[in-house]
Amino acid sequence: MRLMSSGRHHATFDFGDLTVTSLRDGYVDMPPTRLHNESGRMLKELPDSVPLADGNLRLSVNAFHITDGTASVLIDTGASNAWHSTMGCLYDALAEAGIDTDDITDVAITHNHEDHVNGLIAPDGSEAFPNLRHVWIGVGDTAVFTGRLQPVGDRVAPITGKVAINNWVTAVPTPGHTPGHTVYEVSSSAGRLLVWGDTVHVPSLQFAQPDVSWELDGAQPQAREARAALLEQLTTPGYFVAGAHLDSPGVGRVTRNGTGYALEYLAPALA
Repeated sequence: MRLMSSGRHHATFDFGDLTVTSLRDGYVDMPPTRLHNESGRMLKELPDSVPLADGNLRLSVNAFHITDGTASVLIDTGASNAWHSTMGCLYDALAEAGIDTDDITDVAITHNHEDHVNGLIAPDGSEAFPNLRHVWIGVGDTAVFTGRLQPVGDRVAPITGKVAINNWVTAVPTPGHTPGHTVYEVSSSAGRLLVWGDTVHVPSLQFAQPDVSWELDGAQPQAREARAALLEQLTTPGYFVAGAHLDSPGVGRVTRNGTGYALEYLAPALA
């Protein structure tokens, strides 16, 4: 995977016969008390390697656009104007990367939380993607399509198991963070890319200590098990990862490192 271009809100990678663009929606600050140990108790202290911003954990919020030049899939949509004011940059990122919202017909959602699904609706209340045909999401998370998201509810395609959503993207259910949490495996001539949502929230800690969980994981043991399996899968040669909360642009490769893992980013952090 090779970096082709980048800007304030995007980074585009050559991935063999596919093009992958990371789109920065912004960031959200969360208290360190969200981190829990294997017993479900709040971590007493953080390693010095974990950076803080005014005492908080700063989580990048990323989405990913993948295309073969004909068809495309947008994985996650950011928060639009529905949560913190530090998010909602997805539409600027798409424009900066030269991606027309009219060309996006398929959106794949990792799970139903605000910073992943609410960008389906633009700040003015209109549908962000006028030619939308399918919204792929785990069956356990489909109840979110009410209120603000009701206008696109008729295009929801519930994912009930491992399923190919096109010739090069396969949905893989990974429940734990939410009942419908889903990872998308992208296959190209250059390898495989796992695009995940909330598998890892704090990359500076959870790769080295994958047993550390997140308070908002609905089922922490299940989420921990899913994370362990995915991290091990990513050590297979030819695999790459793209993560919603990895430091923007959030694309890298994973190796084993002692009892944990290490993440090597493929591009510098977006300024």
